[in-house]
Amino acid sequence: MRKRYIARLPDQVGAFMKASEIVSNIGGNIIRCSYNKAVDVNTLFLDVTGSPSQIEDITTALKNSGYIAKEDISAKVLLLELKLEDKPGSVYPILELINNYNFNISYISSAQNGTNFQNFKLGIYIEKTSSIQEFLSKASEICEVKIVDYDMSEKYLDNTVFYMAFAGTVAEKLNLDSDGRHKLLLYSNVIMQALDELDKPSHKTFEFIGNFADCIAKYKGNAFNCKLYNISLAEGVFMYVIEPPVGACTYIIQKENQLLFIDCGFACYREEMINILDIMISGYKEMKKEIIITHSDIDHCGLLKMFDKVYVTQSSYNNFLAENSHEPNIRESKVEHLPYCKISKVMSGYKPPKMETLEIIGERDHRTPDALEYLRDIQLLGENFEIYQGNGGHVAGEIVIKCERLKVIFTGDVMVNVKGFSKEQHEFNLIAPYLMTSVNTDSKKALQERKALSKIFDLSKYNVCCGHGSVINIGNAK
Repeated sequence: MRKRYIARLPDQVGAFMKASEIVSNIGGNIIRCSYNKAVDVNTLFLDVTGSPSQIEDITTALKNSGYIAKEDISAKVLLLELKLEDKPGSVYPILELINNYNFNISYISSAQNGTNFQNFKLGIYIEKTSSIQEFLSKASEICEVKIVDYDMSEKYLDNTVFYMAFAGTVAEKLNLDSDGRHKLLLYSNVIMQALDELDKPSHKTFEFIGNFADCIAKYKGNAFNCKLYNISLAEGVFMYVIEPPVGACTYIIQKENQLLFIDCGFACYREEMINILDIMISGYKEMKKEIIITHSDIDHCGLLKMFDKVYVTQSSYNNFLAENSHEPNIRESKVEHLPYCKISKVMSGYKPPKMETLEIIGERDHRTPDALEYLRDIQLLGENFEIYQGNGGHVAGEIVIKCERLKVIFTGDVMVNVKGFSKEQHEFNLIAPYLMTSVNTDSKKALQERKALSKIFDLSKYNVCCGHGSVINIGNAK
């Protein structure tokens, strides 16, 4: 058992020795102490371990000796490490915040380290623990905050420290800027509060979020080992396929010096994708590039800012308009999904496209019952593409794209080729369903879409390009 004592020592020789003697005579072990005479001449913080009966006896003995005038079980101590700019006045906003919350400072330590920042260690004694979370949130808006030590007997504080430590670890792993760190902290707090209110354990959920971050970080740079191949669709028309270890597939149709992209993966792999495209497609940078998206999920739309023209449905347009207006997008409109979606955006570096680059291709009549409804034909690359819009089973605005002459169908996430997943893709695609209950907005409608896809088209006659997994029927399309 561990207990923290806030002892009041007389300012005389041997005061600490006597307190230590009391603990050791009863069989307790002092595992941490904090005392700074320059800050508070009388206060000593002791962390002691022992059996329940030993802790009870130590408490009684310290009280009888006058070292504990009264026991305030709500008082806690936090040892923080603040990353402050090495310039005059940088610590003042933090000190002002501490003063506003009426916290007492028990320890201060700081020194220059040869960088533009100082690691400022600060111990604070907190009597009103209900204000800890709010204080830490506001402190994190001022500078980067790391919790070094705290009283683990308080569940409320324990949860606060847990999500702050989690956010700090993920931010460091993904090299997030201060804004990214703050957003990650904010939405981690939202998730923790929601789980607390439902009395659900938090560690499993945060483990999956951590796994998401691990996957993102693991495949950066040279580790971005995509499966790459190309398919001849017709004379002078080629399709390049990029199957990443995480996220959606990217398809690029080349005809002469023009490129049409269908979806474009996660934003965090922008540099890796550009390097691949430079290698795969000779003269890539000089070519005209447009993109049509199957739907507005961030793993399909991360690189939209690379394109001068982006073809979208009205629903997808509305999704991006909401994001640019700092409003919840389609998926985030479900309150329980919002923090997970926000965290995914932060970790993947997603930014919404510029609205002036979007061209609306239409919107289905949502009063009709069809799972997949023909929307319109569109001419791209001098080829005719048929657009079919789904019922929103996966997400509102999703489409299926077919080119009859080229014998190719792009299904988006209406269909995924699970059998064509690599080991990395399989592991990554287990994460989202756990975090958000399901990757689909409405699983029943999503099933109807998949059935309609097979009913409307004889898929054996086409190269079927799914949102995730390898192309189906390569070489068999006629």
